[in-house]
Amino acid sequence: MAQRPKVGDKAYHLLLAPGDVPRYILLPGDPGRVPLIAKHWTEAREVARNREFVTWVGSYKGVAVGATSTGIGSGSTAIAVEELLYAGADTFIRVGTTGALQREIRLGDLIIGTAAVRFDGASRWYAPPEYPAVAHWLVVKALVEAAESLGVRYHVGVVASTDSFYVGQERPGYGGFMPPWSRGLIDALRSLRVLSFEMESATIFTLASIYGARAGGVYATIANRETDEFKPEVGVEEAVKVANEAVKILAEYDRKSGADP
Repeated sequence: MAQRPKVGDKAYHLLLAPGDVPRYILLPGDPGRVPLIAKHWTEAREVARNREFVTWVGSYKGVAVGATSTGIGSGSTAIAVEELLYAGADTFIRVGTTGALQREIRLGDLIIGTAAVRFDGASRWYAPPEYPAVAHWLVVKALVEAAESLGVRYHVGVVASTDSFYVGQERPGYGGFMPPWSRGLIDALRSLRVLSFEMESATIFTLASIYGARAGGVYATIANRETDEFKPEVGVEEAVKVANEAVKILAEYDRKSGADP
């Protein structure tokens, strides 16, 4: 069997060694969102930077926490999860943006994912399509509790993860290109009560389940495909606050249950 590539004892892409990160990790896609997450910590420092992967570690209300950017889509996200597990993480919260499919979801609302439709590519290499991409119930519980405590408007349900921002989300490609299998996708998902499109959660949820880790996701609604509204970054600050607070809540759960290592 081929060896996993490393640089010394550091994982090849993230440049992290075992013990470099705590168990709780927040996963934005955008490298620029990592310091936005860390500004809420009482201490924070960058520990690694390579390609799209930026990692900071620190402390939030006395709990050791980290944040690593995954880049866009499932390929780089799978790399991030694999190498963060190697570096010591076991609990992941995706902190991202999303495009709502249901009319009642307003711009700026948060969505907490319970599961993800596996339209990504990477998770298919790990498990057959029948294998569900589900968030860990305790992470979902912590995110809901955090949203309630912060008084933000939120929705809980299934999201759809796709590697394609354009035709994979039924947006026309260059010159108006739209393959026939993408036509009607939004209506189909809407009828199934799927809440929104995003691009990484199916991969995170699937890999976490396979490896016995925990994962969840909270997303800021920056678009609504039913009402054709779009406001970049609205709600992102609220999503960051909820994710950080959920880490504190999870740490409390783990201490009480004896799961705190």
